[in-house]
Amino acid sequence: MEIGIALPQYGTHAQAARIAGFARDAEGAGFDSFWVGDRSLTPVEPSDLYPGHTPSNPYPPEYRTFLDPLTVLTVAATATTRARLGMSTLNAPWYPPLLLARTLTSLDLVSGGRLDVGFGIGWLRDEYTAVNADFGRRGERLDEILDVLQGIWTREEFEHEGPHWRIPLAHVGLRPAQRPHPPVYLGGFSPAAMRRVGRRADGWVGAVLPPAALAGLWDTARRAAEEAGRDPGLLRRSIRFNPKPGASYEEIATVLAGIRDTGAEGCFVDYQQCVREPDEALELGIKVLELVRAG
Repeated sequence: MEIGIALPQYGTHAQAARIAGFARDAEGAGFDSFWVGDRSLTPVEPSDLYPGHTPSNPYPPEYRTFLDPLTVLTVAATATTRARLGMSTLNAPWYPPLLLARTLTSLDLVSGGRLDVGFGIGWLRDEYTAVNADFGRRGERLDEILDVLQGIWTREEFEHEGPHWRIPLAHVGLRPAQRPHPPVYLGGFSPAAMRRVGRRADGWVGAVLPPAALAGLWDTARRAAEEAGRDPGLLRRSIRFNPKPGASYEEIATVLAGIRDTGAEGCFVDYQQCVREPDEALELGIKVLELVRAG
């Protein structure tokens, strides 16, 4: 199982000067991948609660400071040579697909073909209001974005006419390093999200859940792949884990070993809500990595 680590990006870890060094040291320690998340707004009176939170504590307080995910990945890309670059997840419906295609293609080229595109649709209506996007049609917008990206990544000339975007016929000269395109992973936990994974994606970006729940979600994706005429055996899973403050490296390693036992191809740990500084996160992460690989 491949093991990754979240890059310094939010809360007390949002230290731009530490990104390059953190990435170099993490790659040197043997991590397989680096990960970022995507938050654009932390409302004073939010429209929705983050899963598992309450009105008095509506979302992790660390979310109030958040570096841009694609900038963070670009810095890490230029500081390293081997580790994959992942997103858990970029909220695709916020972005115009034409500009998103240009940015992702450029990042894949800058990294030498190490980009794994991870898309989600978010949970906070206020963020959609702030970027003038329709929260109620976010799944529909994601499907259209996937259509546009597929066309731009694989055609010499491309045009698009859809419910949300129109792109005139144009030459496409910019090509990603990975052919036909970077792998696309989708997040989400609803049946509709898992069916979309099976129909349209290369894999799923999930989170730690009870084994039976993980198995049920994955079965939904695999069935959808079969129904779409795709090989379900080619789908990959990368599972995210956010340890709680005070978690020991032995406890975290036990969780990762459990993820490995589910058959997941990859996992990654976000230590930014567990410890306060990037150096602490890397030190703890390396201990976990060594323990899991030794077992």
